[in-house]
Amino acid sequence: MAIRTYRDLDVYKKSYEAAMLISKLTRKFPLWERVELARQLRRSTRSVPANVAEGWAKRDSAQEFKRFLQMAVGSCHETEVWLSMSKDENYITREEHETMAKEYERIGVMLRSLWKNWRNFTKES
Repeated sequence: MAIRTYRDLDVYKKSYEAAMLISKLTRKFPLWERVELARQLRRSTRSVPANVAEGWAKRDSAQEFKRFLQMAVGSCHETEVWLSMSKDENYITREEHETMAKEYERIGVMLRSLWKNWRNFTKES
């Protein structure tokens, strides 16, 4: 399948789906943490597909495209920290943590691969 928009990128699809899962997961956090830890966790997860989309829109500039992909990678790492804190606070189970942490690790690998192969996705290609 040809990649015509950011929605066609597997990394966008995976990161969007993961952000939706995290959003559902944080609904069971205690009320006071929904405004603190859960909010930070949702923000970092939502940042990943948003940065992919914004980078895609600016892919006529390799520097900008790659910069947004790097921000998305950073958000993956930030998400892993918030997930660990959520587990350590007993807001999510060890299994939920393991599943989502592995997913964000995979998404990070996908983003780095896209970053390395950015030439395949520039407007000039």
